[in-house]
Amino acid sequence: MTETATKKNALVTGGTRGIGRAIVESLADAGYRVAFTYRSSSSEADSLVDALKGRGVDAMALQGDASSTEKAAEAVEAVTKEWGSIDVLVNNAGITRDNLMIRMSEDDWDAVMTNNLKSVFNFCKAAYRPMMKQRGGRIINISSVVGVTGNPGQTNYAASKAGIIGFSKSLAKELGSRGVTVNVVAPGYVETDMTAKLSDAAREAMVSAIPLQRVAVPEDIAAAVRFLASDGASYITGQTLLVDGGLGM
Repeated sequence: MTETATKKNALVTGGTRGIGRAIVESLADAGYRVAFTYRSSSSEADSLVDALKGRGVDAMALQGDASSTEKAAEAVEAVTKEWGSIDVLVNNAGITRDNLMIRMSEDDWDAVMTNNLKSVFNFCKAAYRPMMKQRGGRIINISSVVGVTGNPGQTNYAASKAGIIGFSKSLAKELGSRGVTVNVVAPGYVETDMTAKLSDAAREAMVSAIPLQRVAVPEDIAAAVRFLASDGASYITGQTLLVDGGLGM
């Protein structure tokens, strides 16, 4: 049995790997039609669509840079044209370009702010009118514990992720009267290709700072997104849910 009585439609940015892929698969398991964006990994995108369709899930891969206002509008339009509505928007796309600020280039600052924060603006603006008209929807923006706590060498990343939190609170107040909720999921350390390459000593130091004494897996983040997208979260808006094993306490 799925969590949705009727088919609903979700759009996830950056959906081909890691957290994004886990979110796509979790929403598909919950009964949603799922569209996702990707920048360049067309083979991974095609493989994911094939896998979802093989399970009987309506799925759509949309190529485009999330930092492009035009591509964001095209993606939302594709979903609403094909499936009739956009019920859930998950802004997951993002990058890192870490360095101490004294060594950080202007390009590194601009790239992170554009890809991480402007992309959220782009997709939320594109979905704003359709969700208002249908008087309902869920927007879930992926931030980071670093946006709450800060982290040396990540001033650009922390600023972009903190910006998502403030943006989401403001948007929640704009859209609340139309039945649209806007929430944030802020992951802590997550098992990725990058963390898999850490030395044993570095990994041990990282895990020792986490009260639950383990790194998250992408499915931990996807479960939080799935909850906030569900009917059970209909009275939750403007909130930031830290899925970090207690790291940000």
